[in-house]
Amino acid sequence: MRQFLTIASNTFQELVRQPVFLLLLTAAGGFNVFLAAVPYFGFGDDPKMVKDSVLAVMLLAGLVGAVLSASATLAHEIRTGTALAVLAKPVSRGQFLLAKYAGLAAALTVLTYFTGIAALLASRMAFDAYGDADVRSLSIYFGALALAYLTGGFANYFLDRVFTTTTVLAGCVLTTLGFLYIAFWVKPEVIPFTNPQVVDWRLVPAMVLILLAVWVLAGLALACSTRLEMLPTLAVCTVLFVLGLLSDYLFGTRAESGQTWAQVCYTLLPNWQLFWMSDALGMDKSIPWPYVGRAALYSAGYLGAVLAVAWVLFEDRELT
Repeated sequence: MRQFLTIASNTFQELVRQPVFLLLLTAAGGFNVFLAAVPYFGFGDDPKMVKDSVLAVMLLAGLVGAVLSASATLAHEIRTGTALAVLAKPVSRGQFLLAKYAGLAAALTVLTYFTGIAALLASRMAFDAYGDADVRSLSIYFGALALAYLTGGFANYFLDRVFTTTTVLAGCVLTTLGFLYIAFWVKPEVIPFTNPQVVDWRLVPAMVLILLAVWVLAGLALACSTRLEMLPTLAVCTVLFVLGLLSDYLFGTRAESGQTWAQVCYTLLPNWQLFWMSDALGMDKSIPWPYVGRAALYSAGYLGAVLAVAWVLFEDRELT
């Protein structure tokens, strides 16, 4: 157990230390908030368009982060011989692989949390044709991001701390504090004939579903990284992502009609539509937590199967 926790902790720290992780985190979070400051002329559906967009950014950021992080933590270590050095110690390949996934999932959880805070803030900032952009909230958020970068630079120069790790930690803390200040202490403007500026907390279960999808994507990316480099892993995960989004249309009806090949494809492909519930939010409904629990069971079962396949692929992988 000690070896597992050590490998998982080192994996998490190594991923958070990557400059591309910091760039992806700040770019996705900043873009989410920026989406709420742009007029869409959506005939009253502007807030819904903002919520759909920020959830899509969260999911795409998770896909890119899963591929880049899995390649950095496994494929790169196999290529450079680091994995062989670790496995030369009393650590089994299965324990090594599961610990790598635990560290990868923890890093992606931080990424999803950061973009989720930005998504909740964007739901409050969204405005329609009768409103104006919330410049104050925009300034507070990007001010918190700038302060996080300054904190990382200060800690790196004077305290000899890692810049990226400190900036990620400071960014999560400062943007959370800025969001809480905006959500609970800044009074919303009351404009006739427009949507009230309040946080749409119905996004929380939707973001939990996206986190479950990102964890499944991480498992797929890790399984691919046992044999492939970053670009082939990105290609395979993208294909699985697109086919999974279309699985109901391509295979669902045929599987219900009894076609064996469609049933096999429908079972093997991850059904991402189970995790994408933005349409329910657009109909002024909320996502019930029991549904989130069932989706968690589905993701746990699918993830277990994916990690089992990754274990088999990694077990006879030549590391020299």
